[in-house]
Amino acid sequence: MTSTIKVDTVQDTDGNNIINENADTITVGASGDTVTVAGNIVKTNALQASDGGNLVSQSGTTITLGASGDTINVASGATLVGGGIDWQSSIVTAATHTAAAGEGYWIDTSSNACTITLPGSASVGDQIMFVDYARNWGVNAITLNQNSLNFQGNSSPNPVYDTTGEAVHIVYSGATKGWTPVNDGATAFETPQSIDFLVIAGGGGGGHGTNSGYREGGGGGGAGGYRESNQLYGSTGVTITVTVGDGGGGTGSAGNNGDPGVASSISGTGFTTISSAGGGYGGGDENAGGPGGSGGGGGGGNPGGGPGSGNVPSTTPAQGFNGGSRASGAGAVGGGGGGASEVGGSPPATPGTGGDGLSSSITGSAVTRAGGGGGVASYAGGAGGGGAGANYFSGSGTAGTANTGGGGGGAGTSGSSGAGGKGVVILSMPATLYSGTTTGSPTVTDNGSLKVLTFTGSGSYTT
Repeated sequence: MTSTIKVDTVQDTDGNNIINENADTITVGASGDTVTVAGNIVKTNALQASDGGNLVSQSGTTITLGASGDTINVASGATLVGGGIDWQSSIVTAATHTAAAGEGYWIDTSSNACTITLPGSASVGDQIMFVDYARNWGVNAITLNQNSLNFQGNSSPNPVYDTTGEAVHIVYSGATKGWTPVNDGATAFETPQSIDFLVIAGGGGGGHGTNSGYREGGGGGGAGGYRESNQLYGSTGVTITVTVGDGGGGTGSAGNNGDPGVASSISGTGFTTISSAGGGYGGGDENAGGPGGSGGGGGGGNPGGGPGSGNVPSTTPAQGFNGGSRASGAGAVGGGGGGASEVGGSPPATPGTGGDGLSSSITGSAVTRAGGGGGVASYAGGAGGGGAGANYFSGSGTAGTANTGGGGGGAGTSGSSGAGGKGVVILSMPATLYSGTTTGSPTVTDNGSLKVLTFTGSGSYTT
């Protein structure tokens, strides 16, 4: 047996509309109301308007609001609890945006990537939707700032969506799993990956002195730029392209500068390219050292060469330090190249040793890299692969150690200055997320629960 109630309007005892039909438009609630969908309040299989059109009907476990051709409105100012999305009319184009539960957003990343901050607190059933409005997420991705709540059971890293044309619909499931995608477009289950990285560029080559009466020694080459962090995120299927820079060449020609080192980098969709600048060249004769990730040391002479500037282009934290200078006067020796952790020495006030590098345990063992090259005469290179400078009159400068980004040592009046050491790029990630898809033949090692990829030449890794 079924029953039918035929009315145009259902009101509460205060005379406020609960359900109202006007032609083909059905309005649930009134302005300022909270509309809650619940069961076992009115027991009927169909609630109809006076013209026989269904307001609410049930067939089995399926409940239908309205009939074919109807428009169903939630009154302006009302809140629908447990269902429905209030789509925002404004297009989000800014680099940051704060989302609210129950709202839908059109995200346009034509000009920049966008970080969406999720609510700091949520209730089970809260929903949020995001849509790639301009079909540009593949170029500029969106990142969801979890704001202390879990996403798919993880507290970090923040999810990154970088598939063109994606529509993301997330629902809060409780504290354990947190926000869970009901749909995220082309990717059924998109799990972001946190990847640690170390990117070191090639070191600069040392400069060559002359014998013009002042025993003019060459400056040491600067270390390659040094950048290390754990802030690289990649969603499944993203290819991270790795470029490993060569060290700058030394020189056998009296009075010449060395060559600058070559930059190293990692790049890919969904994150900002990380690039380390090549080390600055060591100055020859009276020449200044060159700028770079770490600056090259100035050459000896009267007047002596000035230091090369480090951290060029500027990064935070600094990727390297200035080279050393040489004050004018007789017995002019070369300054030391800058290192990843300190400036190169500036004789005669200080020895012309190369600046020390930095230690990293990304592979599981502490290794110091990116030391600056030593200047003439016979000054040591900095800790971390910096080559030593030669004697005033004989011998050659020592090359920076390969795959450390160490600067090359300066030369005196004979021999050759040392070449800079080649750079290196190292990636580290949870072994459970390691795909095994690489090019360029990186060395793959285990560090506890982590997989470590060491690139001594250019290649790639696909997450």
